[in-house]
Amino acid sequence: MKLNIQKLQPAKVKVKKTKAGLGLVADQDLNKGDFVIEYVGKAMTEKEAFARGGMYLFEINKNLTIDGTNRKNTARYINHNCKPNCEVEIKQKRIFISTKKKIAKGEELGYDYGKDFYKEHIKPQGCKCGNEKHLYK
Repeated sequence: MKLNIQKLQPAKVKVKKTKAGLGLVADQDLNKGDFVIEYVGKAMTEKEAFARGGMYLFEINKNLTIDGTNRKNTARYINHNCKPNCEVEIKQKRIFISTKKKIAKGEELGYDYGKDFYKEHIKPQGCKCGNEKHLYK
């Protein structure tokens, strides 16, 4: 999905309790390709990110990671989903999340966190996405 980052207006979303803990849900109906939110936080090197650790580190490239730990980063509440309704686009060292399909108001938002994160953090505790089939074994 190609986003025009100059004209982005975040979607209406809210943090709610979900099957995976806290999650982000649509507070309006969304169409396929709609911009949802930007994942924001402190930019740091790979070395700094490794030293800090944590669940909210989003790698942009080998040299740059965003630490989205701050609760002002509402995008941090989007949970992993093995059948995601959102996708991530990295553009100009920024992280944008948009819809992959139509999403109804009240539906939880989710994207694939990737194989490495899944195997290291999700699989040991069990995936809570609620889908019968999971992306990774």
